[in-house]
Amino acid sequence: MPSSAFLSKALVCGVDEAGRGPLAEPVYAGAVILDPARRVNGLADSKVLTPERREVLAARIKERALAWSVAFASVEEIDRLNIFHASMLAMRRAVAGLGLRPGEAWIDGNACPSGLGCSAKAIVDGDAKEKCISAASILAKTSRDAEMTALHERFPQYGFDRHKGYATAEHLEALGRLGPCDIHRRSFYPIGVFFQQDLFSQPWALMEEQLRVRSYRMYCEAFKLAAGTNLIGKPAKLARFDQHRKRLQRAYADVRAAPDAASHVDLVDEMLRKARHEIRGKRV
Repeated sequence: MPSSAFLSKALVCGVDEAGRGPLAEPVYAGAVILDPARRVNGLADSKVLTPERREVLAARIKERALAWSVAFASVEEIDRLNIFHASMLAMRRAVAGLGLRPGEAWIDGNACPSGLGCSAKAIVDGDAKEKCISAASILAKTSRDAEMTALHERFPQYGFDRHKGYATAEHLEALGRLGPCDIHRRSFYPIGVFFQQDLFSQPWALMEEQLRVRSYRMYCEAFKLAAGTNLIGKPAKLARFDQHRKRLQRAYADVRAAPDAASHVDLVDEMLRKARHEIRGKRV
């Protein structure tokens, strides 16, 4: 009969998170130790599964795994620690919540949380490569989606039951109309901008609704461009930047022509002017 110490060393738990990218709500993590004698067929990265299939698999994982755990890091912790460290914290809590102590943890991604109480290995695309990480991914995703659906009852005007807090067009439009609520992450720029009083102050709130939404969307897109989001994977060439900048100006010509949005237009133009100057300064 194998000793408990031997069994502990042989146990591997998969760990994955869900919810790094959304603008609202906690980030969740799952940890799963699968039972080789009770297979769960169909495990895959949760992102490629339908919601219905994820729910079926989540129930089977909970029924058949040797141990499983789901934990989260709160919005307050995300804003205080940043999303990366909050994700590591949620993973650490998920592993700590397992009924069995694993000998090793396999973490999806390229970084491992500290303080797991066992050895750890980071596996890029692990949720597609390793069944135990796939299982953890499914539990984290279904748990977070269920929480977002429940929060829709408190905040129905944002559509959390549909977009789950991600920065979809629907979500950004709701933010442009209403501003953020208690569960939005202030450390994410589309939310943090509302707490910059020189930008989204009383004059913005008094704008006509459609102009308010469009002005907010213009700022968000300009911020992404200035931060280089649209240039990821390509050299930050000046011509490429100017192409995006001109497209942005054309797309929001109505906002740029509106007297009530003049202060926003000035801020956007100044932000892009500084970004352009920085790119020129980096040219070889």
